[in-house]
Amino acid sequence: MPTLFRFLFILAVVAGVIYGSMVALVLFVEPRERGVTVRVPSERLNAPAAPKQQP
Repeated sequence: MPTLFRFLFILAVVAGVIYGSMVALVLFVEPRERGVTVRVPSERLNAPAAPKQQP
């Protein structure tokens, strides 16, 4: 039974460290805004029309 408590304690410590690091990131890191440019090839915008099929 002591190994079960030790295992649960280790899991709780690891979860606490992860939670604490997430809180630290939220409090101390400020995101920077910047412009984003995405180039789209003209082939994707002006795709040739598919030929019509005759019945």
